Amino acid sequence: MLFRQAEMFSAHLTGVSFAFAASIPNYIAPTLPADALANLLAESETAARGAIDRFKSAMKRGDLLAEPRLLLQTEFGPSRTFSEMARCFDLSVIMQSDDDNGIDNDTLIEATLFDSGRPLIIVPYIQHEGLKLDRVVCCWDGGRAAVRAINDALPLLRKANAVELFIVENEKTASESGVGVIDIGRHLARHDINIEVRRTPAADIDVPSLILSHVVDCSASLLVMGGYGHSRLREFILGGVTRGILAAMTVPVFMSH
Repeated sequence: MLFRQAEMFSAHLTGVSFAFAASIPNYIAPTLPADALANLLAESETAARGAIDRFKSAMKRGDLLAEPRLLLQTEFGPSRTFSEMARCFDLSVIMQSDDDNGIDNDTLIEATLFDSGRPLIIVPYIQHEGLKLDRVVCCWDGGRAAVRAINDALPLLRKANAVELFIVENEKTASESGVGVIDIGRHLARHDINIEVRRTPAADIDVPSLILSHVVDCSASLLVMGGYGHSRLREFILGGVTRGILAAMTVPVFMSH
């Protein structure tokens, strides 16, 4: 998917892979025996280098401007490093967590969404084909995050065959005093993007399930939405709707905060 997306925009592509450094401090994993820690670090580096090798092989199949980066971590968890790096790129692409295969990207997604200041696309772990823009569904509630997501996604929306504004009508959205549908429609029209509007009442329905069901029903190929969170001391944690979408998504999700 990465290469199809990069080719679509003649973009520069950077592939990032993390490995734990051999000099990782002992206090990080005090309960692990030295040989177990050494094996863990060796496995981490082998997996990271394997990912870089696959990235290099894929690069040879096209004319993209691309570079691989193998980053050694001196502590467990690359989330902060990646989110800070993402600030100097237009877009990050991260795979959805895959519990069955031991891939937990939730913290990485959360950090990138709230700390990078840039948009990201989360790709379902079941995704095997490249990015398609046949029909893009944009979740809309008139709020700041929704506006940010749609504007960040403008390059993708311009290339889409159809763009839909999907509104889940409940007490929360009814009381929002944000940007109206007519106003955002005019804004997008000035960017040569015509929208279809779909409204669905959801008084007592699980909102994430409703959104994902609609995505399936209309054969959407991309979902655009604001990433919402709740303050926790100095950090943000994902909101319920955002977390529910990421847990059960079946198409790539473009998010901004």
